Amino acid sequence: MPERSHPPIGEAEGKAEAVEDMFDAVAPRYDLLNRVLSAGVDRYWRSRAVRMLTDEQPRRVLDVATGTADLALRIQRTLHPRETVGIDLSTKMLDRGRAKVEREGLSSRISLQRADAATLPFDDASFDAAFVAFGVRNFEDLTAGLDDIRRVLRPGAALVVLEFSTPRTFPIKQLYAWYSRHVLPRIGGLLSPDQGAYEYLPNSVAAFPDGADFLRRMAQVGFRDLEWVPLTFGIASLYVGRVSHVSPGSS
Repeated sequence: MPERSHPPIGEAEGKAEAVEDMFDAVAPRYDLLNRVLSAGVDRYWRSRAVRMLTDEQPRRVLDVATGTADLALRIQRTLHPRETVGIDLSTKMLDRGRAKVEREGLSSRISLQRADAATLPFDDASFDAAFVAFGVRNFEDLTAGLDDIRRVLRPGAALVVLEFSTPRTFPIKQLYAWYSRHVLPRIGGLLSPDQGAYEYLPNSVAAFPDGADFLRRMAQVGFRDLEWVPLTFGIASLYVGRVSHVSPGSS
């Protein structure tokens, strides 16, 4: 079997197509890999992300990089919006997500479609909230993706981002580095035909501008009232920002 080409690390031209190919390849085992590689903690992280907006009662919610719709389902069960729209680049991930949505009887409330975060096919100010779970580090252009998410959110609406981050304290930092370098790719290779995807994961996490650096990127495109919440010793992080009532380009 020829070696697959995997996405470049960081922001680079052509990354979106490579991300699509990589996730198409791992789609059949994606949910199993998530549970095994995180020991099930990813479910808790997604729950924490959604609960950030439990008091807001958004009516229309956007889930960017929805994958197999785990977060979209959690949004619908917890926040009960009128509509949850999930977008992703990978058609095979979306196919699996639609099957899960149908099994839950939520097809009338959750719709999934192929789209790129940098060129969302939605009107300005057409969503009451947006989420991205483990997707922003895969954006080809982080600024363009964040900016277009801001565009489709109404003034005052929140974006909640859940993403892997690099632990900074001893001994978690050292243990995480060892696990990422030696354990994660081997387990990924055993459970998935595409071991390289699980070599890409820790490298992309290491290159991602997490913590305060990511908050600065959100601020640059017009998000305000920013918050950063490390989870599980800093292995993952929650970021929250709200759309300013004034466009970032306005005087």
